Amino acid sequence: MRMAELSAESGIPVATIKYYLREGLLPAGERTSPNQARYGEEHVRRLKLIRALVEVGGLSVATVREVVAAVDSDRAAYSVLGVAQRALTRFDADVPDEDREWAMGVVGELAREHGWKFGPDNPVAELLVGTVCTIRALGHQALLDQIGRYADIADRIAQADLDTLEAGVSMDRIVEAAVVGTVLGDRLFEGFRRLAQAAETARRYSVG
Repeated sequence: MRMAELSAESGIPVATIKYYLREGLLPAGERTSPNQARYGEEHVRRLKLIRALVEVGGLSVATVREVVAAVDSDRAAYSVLGVAQRALTRFDADVPDEDREWAMGVVGELAREHGWKFGPDNPVAELLVGTVCTIRALGHQALLDQIGRYADIADRIAQADLDTLEAGVSMDRIVEAAVVGTVLGDRLFEGFRRLAQAAETARRYSVG
């Protein structure tokens, strides 16, 4: 298909597609003349992935570039998923060493209980450490007291995540599904959580 057809099929404006091409997010089409190129279904699928990551996931173009590079690499699936996860996980808060040591102890204990493994430079660990420190600094001890229940739920969600990956028809689709699931799965759970919070609040505190 030509550029105009690619735009119609994907629902993304031609100008935006050209921008994605310049930024290296979308692979070039098959050149048919100096000013024309042909695109296929793989370009439509990639555009839908980019749109999901940018518009729904709220990721920057630079982060999306890291993610699609991981999807397109020839590395083993486990390695690629790790690259994608690191690209999708950002936490820039400055945590004092004393607080970091305490929070790492909390996170490390939960990890041992659940069989989770991570290195000292794991960005997810940094995210958890920063979040736990922030909760304590705000004085919400009740939330920290329930942290084990959150970890239990995370195990069940991870099982659901991996069940969806097993349905992939090829390795690149499995990796792509993992990337989408990380971003959109978080949003999906966030929405369900808000609905459940509203219902539970009504059950506990409604009068009459």
